[in-house]
Amino acid sequence: MRVIVIGGAGFIGSNLCKRLLEMGHQVACFDNFSLGNEDNIRELEKNSKFELVKGDASKLDELDEVFTTFKPEYVFHLAANSDIQASASNPDVEYVNTYSTTFQILSCMRKHNIKKLFFSSTSAVYGDKRDVELDENTPGLAPISYYGAAKLGSEALISAFSYMNDMSVLVFRFPNVIGENLTHGVIYDFMHRLKEDSSQLRILGDGRQTKPYIYVQDLVDAMLQFMEAPQGVTLYNVGVEGATSVTKIADIICEEMGLKNVKYNYTGGEGGWKGDVPRFQYNIDKIHVAGWKAKYNSDEAVRITVRKNLEA
Repeated sequence: MRVIVIGGAGFIGSNLCKRLLEMGHQVACFDNFSLGNEDNIRELEKNSKFELVKGDASKLDELDEVFTTFKPEYVFHLAANSDIQASASNPDVEYVNTYSTTFQILSCMRKHNIKKLFFSSTSAVYGDKRDVELDENTPGLAPISYYGAAKLGSEALISAFSYMNDMSVLVFRFPNVIGENLTHGVIYDFMHRLKEDSSQLRILGDGRQTKPYIYVQDLVDAMLQFMEAPQGVTLYNVGVEGATSVTKIADIICEEMGLKNVKYNYTGGEGGWKGDVPRFQYNIDKIHVAGWKAKYNSDEAVRITVRKNLEA
């Protein structure tokens, strides 16, 4: 197929592009490089079936140009501001990069009569429901971050566009995704801080924030396994067995870096920042029944990620 990956130079998108090319698809990577990095796709540019298009998915004219020339049959929508902490001080970032991109992509698909879409949503749409096991039918979605709100609004747009235009859409709600070539997040931050000063580590919150972390290759496996969705919206929670605390992440990083007697300096409070959900219970029974399960649990994903980034 002719596949366009919007946000394809980013952390998840670049891994997806590589796998799509290995499957024999013709791939266009569309990215504005706000978070994406051309180093992530440099090797892919040598492939004759790969095309890089620099553009902004929040601008319909730029999307329309690549849809007109490339003529995609399938759209992977990964464009978003994935740095939730950074957008806390500027909600405009989420409106433009997360919500507006979704509306413009759907509008462009409607114009060009493209029916197949994957959308990367998030566990953040559920909000702070730490005493509830979160499954796909959990009522009363109430995100507490601008990121979660923009993703939930995007899901609503997708529901309407799918119904009105007979689209087939696969939506994944997933937690923290980690792996090679991280650009932000707790593992990235801790490793860089310890490289600068290996005697101490500043940790936001009380260190007991505990979340599931999924390895990027496991996520890509799921995306490819279920990409041929039926008409309408097919929704899955995608996650892993177990969860990892922030302090445990720090311990793993120190172990892998060979550091001992590092002093942890906690800033205090349950959450690391305003809008952070310190812990939640994620139900992934639906996707397990459908035939997919992550190869690595949360702690294993963290350790593999640390090792891969130390090797880089």
